[in-house]
Amino acid sequence: MRFEISTISTPIGNLVIAVSDETLYALGFAQLDLVEGLAKRFDHPSFFERNNRQGEEGKIARAVAAYVEGDIDALDALAVEPGGTSFQRRVWDALRTIPSGTTASYKSIAIAVGSPGAVRAVGTANGANPIAVVIPCHRVIRSDHTLGGYGGGLDRKRWLLAHELKKHQC
Repeated sequence: MRFEISTISTPIGNLVIAVSDETLYALGFAQLDLVEGLAKRFDHPSFFERNNRQGEEGKIARAVAAYVEGDIDALDALAVEPGGTSFQRRVWDALRTIPSGTTASYKSIAIAVGSPGAVRAVGTANGANPIAVVIPCHRVIRSDHTLGGYGGGLDRKRWLLAHELKKHQC
C-alpha cells in the first residue's frame, strides 16, 4: 500500500497524517511512530511526502488544519481505516460518536460497546488508537472526571479539550 504523508503544524506540535485513496489510515504526533505502526499493519508499505494540500488526499490535510484553526467539526465526515480487532473497532467507532466539546468515561464507552466489564480493555483500545484527534480518544476521561492518560501527553489532551470547549462556548 502507498501512503501520502503530510505534516500539519499546530500549537501542540506537528500532526503527521498518512492517507491513501482519500482515506485516513494514521494520525499522530511523531512520524517515526506513525510509519512503524503502518509497517506493522501492512506488508511493505511505501510512503511519499507532500507538503502542498492539493488533490483529494490534500482534502484530509486541509480538514485537519481547519480543525486546528477552529472548525472543530471539520473532522467528523473523514473516512478512516484504523485496522484493529473487532473490539478495538467497536471502541473506536464509539469514540467518534462523542460530540466535540464533551467527554465520556471509559466505563460509558465499555457500556456503549456492549462490554460493561471491559473498562480496562477500553482503555487499552483507546491507547492503541492509530488515528488520534479524528478518532477522538482525547475525549475519554476517568469516571471521577480526571483526565487519565493520553499517548500524545496530557498537555496535548488538555489543549484539545479546551480547544473544542472554547468553540462550543462561543
